[in-house]
Parts: sequence; structure tokens; C-alpha cells
Amino acid sequence: MPRIVKSGLIQMSLGKTEGEGTIDEIKEAMLQKHLPLIEEAGKQGVQILCLQEIFNTPYFCPGQDAKWYASAEAVPGPTVDRMAEYAKKYNMVMIVPVYEQEQAGLLYNTAAVIDADGTYLGKYRKNHIPHTSGFWEKFFFRPGNLGYPVFQTRYAKIGIYICYDRHFPEGARALGLGGAEIVYNPSATVAGLSQYLWQLEQPAHAVANGYFMGCSNRVGTEKPWDLGRFYGSSYFVDPRGQIITQASEDKDELIVAELDLDMIDEVRSTWQFYRDRRPESYDSLVAP
Repeated sequence: MPRIVKSGLIQMSLGKTEGEGTIDEIKEAMLQKHLPLIEEAGKQGVQILCLQEIFNTPYFCPGQDAKWYASAEAVPGPTVDRMAEYAKKYNMVMIVPVYEQEQAGLLYNTAAVIDADGTYLGKYRKNHIPHTSGFWEKFFFRPGNLGYPVFQTRYAKIGIYICYDRHFPEGARALGLGGAEIVYNPSATVAGLSQYLWQLEQPAHAVANGYFMGCSNRVGTEKPWDLGRFYGSSYFVDPRGQIITQASEDKDELIVAELDLDMIDEVRSTWQFYRDRRPESYDSLVAP
């Protein structure tokens, strides 16, 4: 019997902006803005749903304002607990990216994974942290320290790679070696050079590693930072590198795709990258 997984991605513009409310009000407004599409995903029978990078706040990293430290929270914590209610209601695995506070001064860009019964399975912390050209993320986030975990959910084995991580093939391969069948890349990326790479890198990861990817991105502009236009274009790509479905560049949107996981075995039986790789020859890649 075919292993078909129905998966969804939500791309979203900012709700309340800085100056229109407190940090808690901004977070609550963004969460409320997501809820209709989360409910829609559940009603459509989506089995695995991924939200965008730090989904319930602005992408505040174009500035270096320490007040945004106050938007970080425990994982699991209040937002993850609320999303767990929807996961359980709809028997839907959820990937929930938030700003995490482990303890005072230890802050991470994190994605929580909730299983279809509402159980918290664990988290991934963004490993590669940019600090250039308006992406001043090292001011806000420590590099991840949890490696590249793969989560056995009710429907599939999944991995997470967050935004800037996608420029690094090593972690993408680690997720494949860990058994990931679908890798999700929640992002916040703006028009310019990265828009070409958005269409290039993740299909390349899918081909090189023989798995599906679900790639979500924000839409719109966010005041007062004016980093540029978040161009959406969220998509699913199969292990052959073919984009299955893709969202618009400018609309709040839920996209849904049916992923035939049997394709993974079919593709890997043709392209024997796992058989033919030579790890004993790669020592120089990890030299200090």
C-alpha cells in the first residue's frame, strides 16, 4: 500500500507591527492570524504542518534592539502548548518555530516538533547563524547545540533545517543519514540574491539526499526595519528535485501537497548516492 503523507506549509505576513502594541500583543496577534489557516489545514486532513521561521514575531534581526529578547520563551512552553491542542484536535503533526529562551541569556532560533496526538517530541535549534547585510542574528541567537535530530512522527520521519542552514550541505546530508524522509526549512528571506538560491539549493538537497523537502517563507514587508520584501514562494520538492506545488510571492497562504514516500526508495535505487559516498575520504571537511 502506498505511503502517502498529506503535508502543508503556511506563509504569513506580519500582523501588528512595532509601535502598534506590546511584544506580547504582537505575538498574540500573529498567532491569531495563523489560526484560521491552521484550522483550514486540519479540516483538509493535513497530516504534517510546518509554520515559518519564528512564526509568532516579526523578523526583528535587521536591527539590534535588545528589547526583543523579551519575546523568547521556553520550549516546550506556552506557544508550543497551545499548538499542541490543535495538533491533537486534528491528529496533525506540527513544526512550530519560535524564539527560545533556555535560561537567561541563552537564546536560540528553535523549531519544536509536536506529534499527531499533541505529544511534544523534541526540538531543533538553528545551527548556522548569519551576521551580515541586515541579518544580525548573532545578536539574538546562539548557534544550535542539538545536532541534526530526526523525529519519528506518526506519519513519517522528519528533520528540520532553518533558513540560513540551507546554504550548508553538510547538515542536509546528516539529516538524510539519520533517516529523514521529509526535511522542513522554515525561513524568513527577502528578495534579491537569495531568491535565485531559494529555487536552487533545496531541490539540490532533495536530489543529493533522496528525500522530500517542505520550504516555507514569509510574505510582505515589516516595519520599521525595511529589510526588503519577503517573497513567499513556499514550496514542496520531491527527491527528483521537481517542485510539486508552490505558493504565491505575496499572499498569506496555506499550500498542501501529497507526498508519496515510496518514491524515496525508488529514487535511491536509481541514484546510489548513499552506497557510493566515501566518508573515509572526507576528513578534510571537518579539519579545524
